[in-house]
Amino acid sequence: MKLKIAIIATFLGITANAQDPIFTQFFMAPQAINPGYTGFMETTTVGVLHRSQWPDNQLKINTDYAYLNTWSPSMNSGFGLNVLSQRESFTDYSLTQINGSYSYKVQLDNDWYFIPAIEAGWGTKSYGFQNLVLEDQLNIGSGTIDPTSIDPLAANNKVNFMDISAGMVVHNEKLWLGLSLKHLNKPNISFTQAGNIPLDMFMAINAGYEMRLSDTFSTSFLPHNTKMLFFSNFMKQAEYNRLDAGLGFIFDKVMIGAIAATNPSGNSSESHMLTSLNLYGGLQYEHFKFGYSYDFNTSGIGRTGGIHEFSISYQFDLEADCFGCPDY
Repeated sequence: MKLKIAIIATFLGITANAQDPIFTQFFMAPQAINPGYTGFMETTTVGVLHRSQWPDNQLKINTDYAYLNTWSPSMNSGFGLNVLSQRESFTDYSLTQINGSYSYKVQLDNDWYFIPAIEAGWGTKSYGFQNLVLEDQLNIGSGTIDPTSIDPLAANNKVNFMDISAGMVVHNEKLWLGLSLKHLNKPNISFTQAGNIPLDMFMAINAGYEMRLSDTFSTSFLPHNTKMLFFSNFMKQAEYNRLDAGLGFIFDKVMIGAIAATNPSGNSSESHMLTSLNLYGGLQYEHFKFGYSYDFNTSGIGRTGGIHEFSISYQFDLEADCFGCPDY
């Protein structure tokens, strides 16, 4: 019995405390963190992000996010569809979720806009419970292990759930502020039929400021339209929290920058304030945008191979009439 309880507690505990996937390049697909950015560029955009985490470690995690956003001028609304997939190699854990989102833009005055939004979808989480040895498979007397089990856990290696989120964005031509709350309905993600393990709500507060350098400094040695971008993203889920602060430069068709990922409050005496330093670069070619980032671990977790992230997007209308949309 103790073995069975330990196994269940281990796997269900991981699920209960699981954190939502977070992308280093959240600014390339901000609707992944806040549905208020759905249709933000007021045109149709499609894209994919791929994240490969700790490739040199036994615990490898791969995450993909694909999205389609479009804008309806007559309805002053944005519509989006996205698919999230995450796989972890050690326990065969996987997450697949499909969401639809809707946003509506309200003009507050000549400069400021307010965008409330909602997102809803369906998700599936699963573990490779078929690789576990449960209590009723152990034959203590003979020292053998039965190949099958009648334990209900062996048959319940998947859980399906409905998920509801909301967000909002306030912005003008240079500044934007966003707030989002995911898992508002706290869906039950327990693998046992009678269990009740609510998925913790995920909160994110994001902000950014963009300035053209030629408006303030002499930039004769730089392209005329060179811009500097400041952005931050604070995230909290249960006892976990993270604050990303970044700086970037946009040189016409090229973008480079760095992000500091921090743990503001810490979860133990051994927690590190700076958990990683993330460098990124991007290139725009006609309608396409390409991005790459690499996270340098600073927390002493060991040799993991870091985190690689790739992004690609396609914007259908480069001349979209979007006053106040930041050019990231």
